[in-house]
Amino acid sequence: MQSFRTELENPIVEQDIIDLEKKIRAFREGKIHDEKFRSLRLARGVYGQRQPGVQMVRIKLPFGKVTFKQLLKIADIADEYGSGNLHLTTRQDIQIHYVSLDRTPQLWAELEQDDITLREACGNTVRNVTSSPTSGIDPKEPFDVSPYAQATFEYFLRNPICQEMGRKFKISFSSGEDDTAFSYIHDIGVIPKINSKGERGFKVGLAGGLGAQPFMASIVEEFLPEDQLIPYIEAIIRVFDRHGERNNRNKARLKYLVQKIGLTEVLLLAENERKALKVKTYPINRDTVPAPALPVEIAYTEVAIRNPLRYEQWLITNVFEQKQKGFYGVYVKVPVGDIPTATARKLVDAIKPYVADEVRITQNQGLLLKYVKKEALPALYNGLTELDLSAPGFDSPADVTTCPGTDTCNLGISNSMTLSRVLEDLIYNEYEEFIFNREIKIKISGCMNSCGQHGLAHIGFHGSSLKSGTRVLPSVQVLLGGGTVGDGIGRAAEKVIKVPAKRATGVLRAVLNDYKNNSIADETFHNYYDRLGKDYFYQLLKPLADLTTLTDDEFVDWGHQETFATAIGVGECAGVVIDLVATLLYESDEKFGWANEAFEGKRWADAIYHAYNTFISSAKALLLDKNINSSTQSGIIREFDNHYVSTGEISLPISFNDLVLQINKNEPSENFAAAYIREAAEFLETVKAKREELVQS
Repeated sequence: MQSFRTELENPIVEQDIIDLEKKIRAFREGKIHDEKFRSLRLARGVYGQRQPGVQMVRIKLPFGKVTFKQLLKIADIADEYGSGNLHLTTRQDIQIHYVSLDRTPQLWAELEQDDITLREACGNTVRNVTSSPTSGIDPKEPFDVSPYAQATFEYFLRNPICQEMGRKFKISFSSGEDDTAFSYIHDIGVIPKINSKGERGFKVGLAGGLGAQPFMASIVEEFLPEDQLIPYIEAIIRVFDRHGERNNRNKARLKYLVQKIGLTEVLLLAENERKALKVKTYPINRDTVPAPALPVEIAYTEVAIRNPLRYEQWLITNVFEQKQKGFYGVYVKVPVGDIPTATARKLVDAIKPYVADEVRITQNQGLLLKYVKKEALPALYNGLTELDLSAPGFDSPADVTTCPGTDTCNLGISNSMTLSRVLEDLIYNEYEEFIFNREIKIKISGCMNSCGQHGLAHIGFHGSSLKSGTRVLPSVQVLLGGGTVGDGIGRAAEKVIKVPAKRATGVLRAVLNDYKNNSIADETFHNYYDRLGKDYFYQLLKPLADLTTLTDDEFVDWGHQETFATAIGVGECAGVVIDLVATLLYESDEKFGWANEAFEGKRWADAIYHAYNTFISSAKALLLDKNINSSTQSGIIREFDNHYVSTGEISLPISFNDLVLQINKNEPSENFAAAYIREAAEFLETVKAKREELVQS
């Protein structure tokens, strides 16, 4: 690979990209441990695929907002560097696949020319901040949460407190009590509120999450004033960074820390961090997300609708009136979230005359178009129809959410993309009345990790396998009864039964037929499921789990011709455990350099946190020399005192605990930053000397 320079005006972004190129070069030359390099590239949005030698690149779009120009740039990038396809995700990102690792710095540089980043789209970071796609136009919203989501994204991007956490951290902003951004499955999920004085604030849910073990968030604040939101999030992240699990990635999310030490203790620890916070109050600039440019006023002529019935269905299911009178929001259903680049360009051409220059990616992998005049709806519908993007039934059972599954993901067990299309076709062909049902959600993941959000589905499936004699066949775990209740409350779907994957259609037919026949008038699916109970559905679906009636076709997964075989790789959704002492000391030097840079830039709080990480990395290096691998930063502090300070091997004026944890007992002032950095430098030199002594002995 050849070295390059970017043409970016932002020196911080430019340095980021140049650093990535240098790290790739060092990795190719064998100078960086492969596990360390993996965590580094993940934090730059570069994710290993199932296919060897190529990468998935995740493009981070705060709350799913993308302009026409940005969408066209991403399409150009996907053609030049990837497979010519845009994949919309449940976190309102866009992913492109089959990218060469060596070309990712240039790809990133080109995206940044249009203010698009990859930074912290993957890895143990604050992931993309999501929001209800309707925020800003939702008729029921107390206020627009978009500026708050943008401010949160900006505040935590490159923030030293969240660069190397034990696991990812997810934040969502719902526009109202309908909770369409699923606050209850996030590490922090918020819902806007206005109090009796007319002041803005947020209801806050904490420590939710899906995955193999779903946890619903706990409501911790009924009304948190708007200027306290970002300081509150920072305090929680600091606690998670220090006390969260780091060795066992399956127990490393915030929900497990709450489970381990209790919600009260987590909140107390967060309160103890307040003195160290960079800011104690953070007023939000409500104008930080400007209103999009509206389409040019034109005279709308009457157009002929090819399929009037379909158009009327589309109007009912995909169109709603905005809070801005006279304008309409239009949802675009995107099958399996995939848009070929040629279609993306035609889409921009088709919608540009009729919609505002701001598209929102939705959590169910579709698009939301905004500020459409009523008179423009027929022409817009025709334009979308030309691209096969006018299907009615947005966010209905005919709109199935799915992850890529075995198409590209290392962890995929069975094919979710083809199954999604099959189930959608089944709804359209056999249960068309359900395209008007906005309650029941069907979601599919290729494995138990819930990237397709099966854990919050009314009817969910995740990929698995079954054994019949000596043969293995693709299967799906069926889950029922999950979903949004509202105002921060949600339900985790229950595992009911596992069946061969090819019988998923039979499962859907059985459940929908029973719902049609046995639900009470106007009964919600949740009430129907609760009234009958899990065992009822187990008995209903049990015949489909009978493996004595298997056919040869059921040993072949959806979308495949070859016989099924499980081939699960190493997941990359989290970072890695670094177990090389030399690498840790190298990292300590690097973090100390960042501390000095931040200090020179008068960013006292950042400098202090980089110095804190210097203490932690240095201590961890020496502990590994004794084969002690603590799973939390607080554990590292404790064990270093036990094995080095108490034994006299390392002499410190005070305990290591008291030395390091000055961080949350002092305001982040210039004087404290200078003193703390000086102490970190002395400690690092002490550790290096001890390491040299051990090597020589």
